[in-house]
Amino acid sequence: MKHLLKLMDLSREEILSVLNLADQLKYERKHGVSGDYLKGKKLGMIFQKSSTRTRVSFETGMYELGGYALFLSNRDLQIGRGEPVEDTARVLSRYLDGIMIRTFEQKEVEDLAKYGSIPVINGLTDYCHPCQVLADLMTIRERKGSFKGLRMCFIGDGNNMANSLMVGAIKTKMSFAIACPKGYEPNGELMQWAKREGEFLLTDNVEEAAKDADVLITDVWASMGQEEEKQKRSAIFKDYQINETLMKAAKKDAMVLHCLPAHRGEEITADVLEAHADEIFEEAENRLHAQKAVLCKLLK
Repeated sequence: MKHLLKLMDLSREEILSVLNLADQLKYERKHGVSGDYLKGKKLGMIFQKSSTRTRVSFETGMYELGGYALFLSNRDLQIGRGEPVEDTARVLSRYLDGIMIRTFEQKEVEDLAKYGSIPVINGLTDYCHPCQVLADLMTIRERKGSFKGLRMCFIGDGNNMANSLMVGAIKTKMSFAIACPKGYEPNGELMQWAKREGEFLLTDNVEEAAKDADVLITDVWASMGQEEEKQKRSAIFKDYQINETLMKAAKKDAMVLHCLPAHRGEEITADVLEAHADEIFEEAENRLHAQKAVLCKLLK
């Protein structure tokens, strides 16, 4: 494991190794055990998309591990004024021990890794969100004990979250079902892979996807960069909501996750979110622990 560019790059064993370390680091934090595992290490955090959980969790994580994080917005770097990503990668590699980037194009993340000489972490692109899904997998295993025999269901847009959840579920031997409107499916190559490697269902029927699900997950209807489509998407996705009626199709002990921020009354009702708030905000907390594990794996 040299980088975290997308979950597809990791083996099942590598994913489980990150989750095991995340469990350990969470235990240590809860019991007041501090470890300067990354003492003196420096992480550059490039943000071309705004963030709450990604910025705070990575910055806090580096601090707790004894390292230092530098926040670098698009306005602070020459990359925002047209400097090629390959030049930025070469320069930052001479200053830092690692780079986390939250941006639009997956190619930008891949090029940072290609031209740089230090580990690169994908904090989110339009294609995938591996850090969030590691936290999701950690939360599922905490609550359910294992992944064996579980059915994960995603309701909504076939976006970066859907892409990464599909890969994470199949690689950990869960089945995966997604309900989305026609024309808003996940990445085609990833769906073909999922069909070959595991149990996969694509449908436009939310109840079919949610039937006997152990985990229900959703995301906003309009992601960052899609604000101009919000009204159009609200009409298209109005039936793709996790609500009390849909919960009846899932298993009685089904858990609900959301990567946040949540738009109550749109992709999830307020009642369902509050009923599953412990799971959802534990999921948010686990961003910190999962990312600390990734940082240790890559920078230690």
